[in-house]
Amino acid sequence: MSADFWAGYISGAIGILIGNPLDIIKVRLQAGNDGGGSQPATSYVRQFQNRRSLITGTAAPVLGYGALNALLFVSYNRSEAAFNSMLQTSSSLWATWAAGAIGGLATWVVSTPTELIKCRAQVASTPSSSWDITKQVWRAEGLRGLYFGGGVTALRDSIGYGFYFWSYQLSSSWLSGDSPKDSSSWSHETARVLLCGGLAGVTTWASVFPLDVIKTRLQTQIMEPAMTPLLRSSALSPARLGAIDIARQAYAEAGWRVFFRGLTICSIRAFAVNAVQWAVYEWVMAELRQEKHKLAEAPAIG
Repeated sequence: MSADFWAGYISGAIGILIGNPLDIIKVRLQAGNDGGGSQPATSYVRQFQNRRSLITGTAAPVLGYGALNALLFVSYNRSEAAFNSMLQTSSSLWATWAAGAIGGLATWVVSTPTELIKCRAQVASTPSSSWDITKQVWRAEGLRGLYFGGGVTALRDSIGYGFYFWSYQLSSSWLSGDSPKDSSSWSHETARVLLCGGLAGVTTWASVFPLDVIKTRLQTQIMEPAMTPLLRSSALSPARLGAIDIARQAYAEAGWRVFFRGLTICSIRAFAVNAVQWAVYEWVMAELRQEKHKLAEAPAIG
């Protein structure tokens, strides 16, 4: 497989492990399951009683987000190269945004079930593994259940990843242009990647956070069994809201502020996770390119 696939996979998995505790708080704040939405973020911190609670819901995203990130970077790199070829230019921020949006849309097949399982594991009243959540959804609703909320997830990912790569390239060009000539040292390059990666993460989430709130509330709805009075058999209740109804309900609950509930926690997490993620991606890509170069220069045997 290509270098950007493995660089994307490794960096994505590492990013999930670093950011999961803050992601749990963000999802619980967004879900609004605290009886009115007044519970502060600090109250959720006290729920991390042990090590296991820090990694709640990580199994699905570590596997899924690693694959998602690999698919994202491969799709982005190929799309950007195609756009630049059509525009006959080596670099274009418009092409960067469009390629990022295509890359984000391509991740839909992985991100929708991964997000659904992760969010439900993180808001569960009792500790539940990702595998347990997957089995529950599959038994109740089959494959369709795992892709519930796919439309808003695809929209969020497409817009968000467009801004993700756009902001990374824009900040990178600014810092490269303002750098002194002797700034090509390892420490300066690392600082640049960390800062640009962190800024890209914050920009991305700020651009799509209302959509993410709607997605979280949509996917954390669970079809509860309803007992029929005559047959005494359980049937799934159809009373589950769509994305527009979720948005209306959330606005009626707490006004426009509800769509930005958890943004502060998310921004802190996004900066840290994406700074490390981009640094790992760039490092793995450099290592794999160097290894490929060594293999190409190696004398043939025979």
